[in-house]
Order: sequence, then C-alpha cells, then structure tokens
Amino acid sequence: MKTFHLPDLGEGLPDAEIVEWLVKEGDEVTLDQPMISMETAKAIVEVPSPFTGRIVRFHGQAGDVIKTGAPLAEFEVAGEDNASAKPKEKPSQPGTPSGETSKKRDDSGTVVGNVEAGNEVLQEHLSSVGEFKMTPAVRALAKKLKVDPAHCTPSGKGGVITAADVKKAAADGPKATPATAKTSRPSAVQPSPTQATGEWEPLRGTRRTMARAMSESHQQVVPTTLMDDADIQAWASDEDITARLIRALWAGAQVEPGLNAWFDGDNGVRMVHKSMHVGVAVDTPEGLLVAALRDVNQKDRSALRQDINRLRDNATNRSIPADELKDYTIVLSNFGKFAGRYATPVITPPCVTIVAAGKLRHEVVPVLGGVEVHRMMPLSLTFDHRACTGGEAARFLQAMLKDLALPH
Repeated sequence: MKTFHLPDLGEGLPDAEIVEWLVKEGDEVTLDQPMISMETAKAIVEVPSPFTGRIVRFHGQAGDVIKTGAPLAEFEVAGEDNASAKPKEKPSQPGTPSGETSKKRDDSGTVVGNVEAGNEVLQEHLSSVGEFKMTPAVRALAKKLKVDPAHCTPSGKGGVITAADVKKAAADGPKATPATAKTSRPSAVQPSPTQATGEWEPLRGTRRTMARAMSESHQQVVPTTLMDDADIQAWASDEDITARLIRALWAGAQVEPGLNAWFDGDNGVRMVHKSMHVGVAVDTPEGLLVAALRDVNQKDRSALRQDINRLRDNATNRSIPADELKDYTIVLSNFGKFAGRYATPVITPPCVTIVAAGKLRHEVVPVLGGVEVHRMMPLSLTFDHRACTGGEAARFLQAMLKDLALPH
C-alpha cells in the first residue's frame, strides 16, 4: 500500500482545503493524472496522481482542510507487496483493546456518516462550528441535509455531534431552538435573539490565509506610516496609473534601496534586493491576495501593462501560478479606485514596505503667486521601523512624488 501525503503546493503554507476529488475510491489512475483540486492560500491547484495504480482510500472529502505532509490518499500499486508496505498503526490508546484503534480507523475512512472513530482520528479531524463539535464529514452531511447543528442533540463522547444525530434532526424536521440551547456564537457572552442575525461560518481558502498573514504581521512588524500627495496635473488623461506607480516605486528604490528589502527579525538580518518584484494587492470576493510582478525595473510601460492584465485575469479565474504568490520584494495597493484618501496598509513579512494609493481628487494649489486646481494622488507608505529609518522612508516617498509629477 502506498500512502500519498499532501505536498507543499509551492506557497510554504501549512495546509490546503479540498475543493473536489476528480476521481473516486476504487478508480484506476495513471501517473500524473489530475486527481484532486486543492484550494491553497490564493489559488485552486490540481494535484496529479503520484502513482499508477488503484485508489483504495481518501483521507478527506470536499471542504476538509489537510495539513501539508498529512496523508491524502492510499494506493495499491502493481508489483508492490501491499502487506509489507502497509503503514504501521500508531500504538493503541491506554485501555484500548489491541486492534480496536485499527478497526475504528478503517471505519472512519468510508462513506459520510461512519464517524465512530477512536480518539486519534477525532483529534486529527474534529472541528467546531460555533460551539458544536463535529467532524468535517458530519458537517458536510448537515449541510447537505440542511440541518442546523443547534437542532442536533449530541450523542458522541465529549458532546460530539454524530452522523446519526444529524439524520435524526433531519427526520424530525425543522423546529425552534429551545430557549435553553446554546447559541452558535463562540463567546462566553451569549447575545439575545435580537442581536444574532447571521450565522457563524469558518474562514476558508483565501480568507483563512489572509487572516493568518495579518496576524503574523501584527506579531512581527513594527509599522510606521508616512502620507503625502503626488501632484499628477501634468499627466495625460489616459495615463496608466498602476504602471506609473510601479515605475515610481523603482525611482524610490534608486534613492533608498533599503525599502526594497526583506527583514528577518529573528536572526537580525536584512536583504536589500537589486531587482524589484512588486506584489500587487488584488481584491477578490474570496478575500485579498497578493501576486508578484517580476523584474519590473527591466520592463517598459507596455510590458508592465501586459503583466498587470494577466495578473488581473488570473485573479478573476483563480488560476494564478503558485510561484507568483510569493517572493515579492515590495507591495503596492491601489485601494483608491473604490474610496478612501489615506490608509495604514499592512506589511506582509519579510517585506519591509507597502505603498498604497488613495482616491484621486482635485485641490487648489499655489502657483507663481496665484492659485490653480491640480489633480492629486494621496499616497500612504508603511515601513517596518526595525529595518528602515524615518529619514530613509521619507526620502523614498519624496523620490516617488518627483517621479509621479513628471508628465510621462
């Protein structure tokens, strides 16, 4: 028996979510045949089969989050001694009869509903929806049968909702939640019925990764933000705003290279990059993702626009290659196309800088003893103060303003 473990799908992330199995248990598959779709941090990736053989067992279903390195599927491969290659079972729990753990593990891998598993499996796969404990398989069954976990009476050990509990609730039909029942809000403070107007749901895919990245930034970075306005009155009406902002980032790096850098606070080291890879923040219905435009300092405006269009299309189709979702050296956000003048954008480690452009506006400015109305672009630059000084950040921003003021 061969066990296929979920590989690192190219983003260095600890887990990925199963979107859809493209094959079934018992199917014969060939090497490199598309086997499963996995949702990583910001893209959906098809994972090919690593063997030619028969799929014996899946270690998860659609909606389950699998940790990198954890078992994903088991195969029978021609020519293999399946008996001798069978993975060793972990030792039985204290007080568990020999063979019982193995038996229950086999049961837990069958169809949705067979969830009577030993402590080992529950520790690996148990999850919570609000305050209701249930395995991913049971959660999927509840969703399929349109059963609210609040209407289930847990019969499993430790208050776990089993498949039988879900089926019973479905058979009993919709009913009002008893006044004594717990709400699904994961908090010690229980709201009154008039306060709870929605349903708690787990963060998945891009939003789960976004939440993790923001938490890491909050824990690791010492951020400081500078704000100023770029006078873009000299621009043509059809100027490519994003391409100009990217060019201005490189102009800033020529003056202060230290903001186009990575910083490792744990080891106290900094890497100043000689080339620039701009991570462009893209807003999607699934959450925020950042994809890299490579070697922007070596490309003219036409080539930059082609890369920007490709990035936008890939983001819309959720088909950005994994290697384009990492290793950017500085980040650009253009939130101003929606609303907002200034911001305190969040740095994504190991980068030390993010620049955000706000909503364009017209402003009265003094010119040669008189006044004129000029078109202005608000800029907000957040930098990691552990790696950069305030003077370096100010000179970087000043260089950007000078470049953006040019007519072309």
